[in-house]
Amino acid sequence: MTTVAETAPDVPFNIRNLPKVSLHDHLDGGLRPATIIELAAEIGHPLPATDPVALAEWFRESADSGSLVRYLETFDHTIAVMQTSAGLQRVAREFVEDLLDDGVVYGEIRWAPEQHLRAGLSLDEAVEAVQAGIEEAIEASGQRIQVGQLITAMRHADRSQEIAELAVRHRDKGAVGFDIAGAEDGFLPARFTEAFRYLAEQNFPTTVHAGEAAGLESIQSALVDGRALRLGHGVRIAEDLEVEFTTDEANEADLGMVTVGPLAAWVRDRGIALEICPSSNLQTGAISAWGEGIDQHPLDLLYQTGFRVTINTDNRLMSAVTLSDEFELLVQTFDYDLDDLLSLTLNAAEAAFLPLEQREALVEQITEAYSELR
Repeated sequence: MTTVAETAPDVPFNIRNLPKVSLHDHLDGGLRPATIIELAAEIGHPLPATDPVALAEWFRESADSGSLVRYLETFDHTIAVMQTSAGLQRVAREFVEDLLDDGVVYGEIRWAPEQHLRAGLSLDEAVEAVQAGIEEAIEASGQRIQVGQLITAMRHADRSQEIAELAVRHRDKGAVGFDIAGAEDGFLPARFTEAFRYLAEQNFPTTVHAGEAAGLESIQSALVDGRALRLGHGVRIAEDLEVEFTTDEANEADLGMVTVGPLAAWVRDRGIALEICPSSNLQTGAISAWGEGIDQHPLDLLYQTGFRVTINTDNRLMSAVTLSDEFELLVQTFDYDLDDLLSLTLNAAEAAFLPLEQREALVEQITEAYSELR
């Protein structure tokens, strides 16, 4: 996989200073290596490396396998050190600090409380610890940022109803939405119909991991059974597009007519946001049907065809990226300019799980910042 660090693109503006919106960012995939080492030492958890640089490289190499199953195995070490209130609070605090350092003005942190109960925490205590870390970071920074929790249920477990109720219970105490995550293939959202019905009855928004390790059937189930307002990744919706290429005078292929299938049309025409994570998609093989390089990622096709594409990091530790890095990669690969980055950012702002008035204020904040750059 080609990383930003390896390509070092010449970007004519400072992307890190641009206001950003992060919708798909896993708490247990964004730890600082030094923090993992310190917390692991406290509980006696063995690590593959005890030097921060070496550990960071181990995570990146292990995740860069082309397999979602192998990718998910790296979380054994991060989850292990997130089993106490103090550990969760510290990880959440540092997570938000790193978002602030990257120019994020609105972020949603997704994580699965059911994976953090080994040391005796209750589900509610775990959520409260993460919220305490979020609030501590925001208060200490004095900067303008909003951060919400996406409470996640694991697809292979049978606790979806319990986790859905947990999310609703904390809706006025930091929780902004619900998600299901984990091994997608073989675990359709249809398995959790009752939980999703309950969430709909409670008017609580959902985003569903779909269209990453599985294709159109998974996306269909996310929309019908999961009542998803956004698709986590969703990149494989491109399987429902037929593309005809034309050839110019230099005999070079150029994008021609795109035929949009019925499922893709439903997603596009209703503005259902795609939470695309470029580097992660390369690592897990989610775009293998189109190629192995970022230049073959269908995100540009989806963007040019009118889908509500948003750009995200997924797991900053495993992919060794920030949101700024992902934007820089798109600038270099697809020649995106400030207008493109603004469009992608506004797509995310408009899809945020926020009340209308707050979304409008967020859009205004972002637009004004871009205007000042011009």
